[in-house]
Amino acid sequence: MFKWVAFASVRPATYALAFGLIGALAVVATSPNSFAEEKKGTQKKNTPKEQQKDTPPQQQPEAPQLIFTPWTKFCPKAQEANAKQACFTGKDGRVETGQPVVAAVLIEPEGEPRKILRITLPLGMSLQPGTRAIIDQGQPMTAPYVICFNNGCMADYEASQALIDAMKKGQGLVIQGINGAGQAISLVLPLTDFAKAYDGPPTDPKELERRNEEMRKKFEGQQK
Repeated sequence: MFKWVAFASVRPATYALAFGLIGALAVVATSPNSFAEEKKGTQKKNTPKEQQKDTPPQQQPEAPQLIFTPWTKFCPKAQEANAKQACFTGKDGRVETGQPVVAAVLIEPEGEPRKILRITLPLGMSLQPGTRAIIDQGQPMTAPYVICFNNGCMADYEASQALIDAMKKGQGLVIQGINGAGQAISLVLPLTDFAKAYDGPPTDPKELERRNEEMRKKFEGQQK
């Protein structure tokens, strides 16, 4: 059983609107298996020896080849008069069809000391085990799913200054979960351009729209 750490959600609809505009491309694939080993160990501990002999081991699914957007900072204007502005620094990974597979976004509400790192995995994940996140070879962090939308299921991690600093210096953000078949999946979002995006000015909305259109055309071209 994985320990759950609950964090308050931050307007998932606002997150989806902002993050959907992020564009441009880079390619990488990875398949760390520590979460799979932990899950397997938990299942073995709770299974009688007779059943262990007759039950074939669960194999971790092969990691997909993903197309990643760069880390991009976006600070949309508040839609409501009394609403606070928030900045989003995010990145996602998709397969060649354009279907999103994994995403992460750092959410910073204006005037609030608390920040959130929101990760997204595909629909069809097993919700009860929750998620796990690791920066490079650092200490694993766990969090439950807080909500699911058409683009996937989301989990929130409290983004302390120490976590943000680790992301700035890190090479990869490992995001892990258990799919509906009980198999562990492990995906890595590269962090090499996170510090530049986070410390830099927000990207102009028109530029984000241009990048998003370029990405849409690229995916459509690959499907022909």
